[in-house]
Amino acid sequence: MALSMVLLVLLTILGIAVLTSSSIDTQIAGNELRHKLAFYAAESATAYVTWSPDLYGPDNITAGTPHYFPNNTVPYVGITSGLPTALSINANQSFNGEVEYDSPLSPPRGSGYSVGKFKAHQYQMVCNGYSSKETTKNIVVGFFRIGF
Repeated sequence: MALSMVLLVLLTILGIAVLTSSSIDTQIAGNELRHKLAFYAAESATAYVTWSPDLYGPDNITAGTPHYFPNNTVPYVGITSGLPTALSINANQSFNGEVEYDSPLSPPRGSGYSVGKFKAHQYQMVCNGYSSKETTKNIVVGFFRIGF
């Protein structure tokens, strides 16, 4: 009788330990999923900028004045202050951000553009991705556009 009671207590303690461990593992997996969803939303923001040349075109060549996105106005009107409401990808993901002109540089060597005629306009974009439970990821990307 005493041996069976000790065995029962040990099995109960083992069961509680397994339940606690699996509960913590589930929380870790949920956190990882939310962070990945936020990161992928920020990656979507980089694609949004790629397909929105108004954000990095000739209308955005003044250093220190970022253009904020998403902005779906037609014709395009630059947002010059404050991040706009995030663009929703689905129920759990959204993004917004900014594109800022840095400076004109000489075209990179081997690019096929002549140094005296063309300039490499350097930009920086900050892409914010959001997921559930206020999870946020930021991606900062530098790029350039060849122009006059």
